[in-house]
Amino acid sequence: MGKVLILISTEEKQKALTGIMYAANAIKNGWLDDVKVYFMGPIEKVLAEDEEFQKMISQIFEYITPVACKRVSDNHGVTEHLEKLGYKMEYIGKMISDDIKKGYTPMVF
Repeated sequence: MGKVLILISTEEKQKALTGIMYAANAIKNGWLDDVKVYFMGPIEKVLAEDEEFQKMISQIFEYITPVACKRVSDNHGVTEHLEKLGYKMEYIGKMISDDIKKGYTPMVF
């Protein structure tokens, strides 16, 4: 089947929502063997501050615990808030590289 790494970076909410919806549906419908979702970049500030957007993407938590980049969230001062919302906080640069080496196809939004 396949493995996908969905990396959401954009602060544009509609683009980010597209990636999140794909991830949720891929998991729910068994389209792929494994789906990972990482947040890194400007989206992290949006995740922490925009309550309407938080509600829009809450469906992903039904399927997985998404990972957000601790380095970026520390720089934006939103790490604790993202942790409270349920995100797993990690330094994800090496994680992304390792996943690609393991055969995950990256999709970037």
